[in-house]
Amino acid sequence: MNKKFLLPGLVIAAITFGSFATGARAGDGPIVHEAGGLSYVSGGVGEESLQRLREQVSEFNLKLVFAMASGAFLSNVRVAIADGNGKTLLEAIADGPWFLAKLPVGKYRVVATYAGKAIERSVAVDATALNTVDFRWEHE
Repeated sequence: MNKKFLLPGLVIAAITFGSFATGARAGDGPIVHEAGGLSYVSGGVGEESLQRLREQVSEFNLKLVFAMASGAFLSNVRVAIADGNGKTLLEAIADGPWFLAKLPVGKYRVVATYAGKAIERSVAVDATALNTVDFRWEHE
């Protein structure tokens, strides 16, 4: 075998294998996003995604759940979180029915919008407990 071609072949194989390995690891869990110093993650479409979020829930202190009044879970919900002074701290689109956020202790206004219909909730967050807030939309 010609040694001139062996090294480039090994490099290509390593790059190819590395790409597959990295791709597999990238899908192992929901991606935690940062916005204005706040961490959040969303998802929960399908049992596997929901289980991954369950494994991460202890890292957050606010859990938002989005569904229709019938119980059907929703995704593509626009989320806006403002502090007690009305300053918007976070705006995002939820990738699924669960939206987890890590916020400093305080009072917040959360507005969730689906299909042009906004629901607003006042939320108090503390350092020790997970605060779960449900958002339910009536039929369109």
